[in-house]
Amino acid sequence: MPLGTTSTLADYIETLVEMVIGIFTDKNHQPTNDEILVSIGSKKSLWERLIESLTSNYTVQRDLRFYGKNYGWAVRFRRGGKALLSMYPGKDSFTVQIVIGPTDAEKVADLDLGESVRKVLEKAHQFPEGRWLFIKVESEKDLNDIQQLLLVKSRPSKKV
Repeated sequence: MPLGTTSTLADYIETLVEMVIGIFTDKNHQPTNDEILVSIGSKKSLWERLIESLTSNYTVQRDLRFYGKNYGWAVRFRRGGKALLSMYPGKDSFTVQIVIGPTDAEKVADLDLGESVRKVLEKAHQFPEGRWLFIKVESEKDLNDIQQLLLVKSRPSKKV
């Protein structure tokens, strides 16, 4: 078994698990909202609160998009044709993808982020368009951190 750059079998398995982001990986089956809510289980309230925050603060277009077998189907939110974030449903979980542009990196570094989001930020590779953050939402703090990142990425278009 090729371990590549990982040092143990546990590291290798963790790498494989991290490669598949969402649970709905069949391109030919677009999940329904009910299927998504069942899959995310106990994280449903965090999922719904993030969507409520997005739709309350931003004028967004929402769609369901397939991103390939390693990512699966995601609920994508766009503003003015540009991606705000995507939400990948998982098994009793979900992952948010948000791209932080190079010009926002310094502002993000000054945020009071939780340990799990800070680790994601530190590990994220810098691409020309920015850092692609894949944040598994486990807690209120993760949700708050994502909302802070959104504020840096894009100012709200609606008054709260």
